[in-house]
Amino acid sequence: MDTDIRALLAVAQAYFDAAHEMDADKFASIFHHSSSVTRIGDDGNVSVTPIEMWLTAVRNMKAPKELGLERNDQILSIDVAGELALLKLKLQIPPRHFTDMLSCLRVNGAWKIVQKVMRVTSCGVPSVVTVEKDSGRAR
Repeated sequence: MDTDIRALLAVAQAYFDAAHEMDADKFASIFHHSSSVTRIGDDGNVSVTPIEMWLTAVRNMKAPKELGLERNDQILSIDVAGELALLKLKLQIPPRHFTDMLSCLRVNGAWKIVQKVMRVTSCGVPSVVTVEKDSGRAR
């Protein structure tokens, strides 16, 4: 197996473990210090959070591991182009599912996450709502 792929698999596993343990120090070890987290905010606008601010929020979150929540970690893809890589990951922290695109750069010989772009959906929320014709109720 290619050295870069092995190293990126290790980054992905550290990321999954950090998320399950809500371990800000473990996250900090795989993120570049100048990185940020980007998502669509609750207001529908793009929200960009510097990594230090995001890590502070992580430190105040309950760990899914402590809550006994089930893990469902998936590596959807790894794409490498020289010093650049993109990891597409899926994980769950009930009641939410996350799809994360992690842009990575090889910095001084080590792969670091330089940008996290994330999508959050709620577990158990139907993607299609059917309305019964006679009752007018959604099911």
